[in-house]
Amino acid sequence: MSSLIEALKAEHKNILKILEDVYQIGPDTEEGHRRLMAAKNGLLAHLKREDDELYPVLEKAGAEDPFLRDILSEFNEDMATVSVLALAFFAKHFLPTSPKVFALEYEHLANTLMERIEKEETIIYKYYDSLDHNI
Repeated sequence: MSSLIEALKAEHKNILKILEDVYQIGPDTEEGHRRLMAAKNGLLAHLKREDDELYPVLEKAGAEDPFLRDILSEFNEDMATVSVLALAFFAKHFLPTSPKVFALEYEHLANTLMERIEKEETIIYKYYDSLDHNI
């Protein structure tokens, strides 16, 4: 496994751990709010890293590989949905909200992120590791 993929997987685990901590602590607490913002910052940094280091290599390879190009197109569409959901969640819960509302929206966000992470790790990351990174 490449060092980039190892780092991205570690970031996935960290983001999900922080979100789980927020859920357990409660977003309406000072500590919960602090961790929620840490999750937001971690997620944004992770997405930037993927945009800067992962996807350019895959897109270059996709120029020669129609199957990969189709996969990337699907992932880009999916990411648009995930990004809108995540940013709306963090914006809404920047200030304390009802624990019940937070719990419902947290569950939706967490499930969406877990699905996305699983797809990335089982499809995109494996594909990346199979490439000659000098293309």
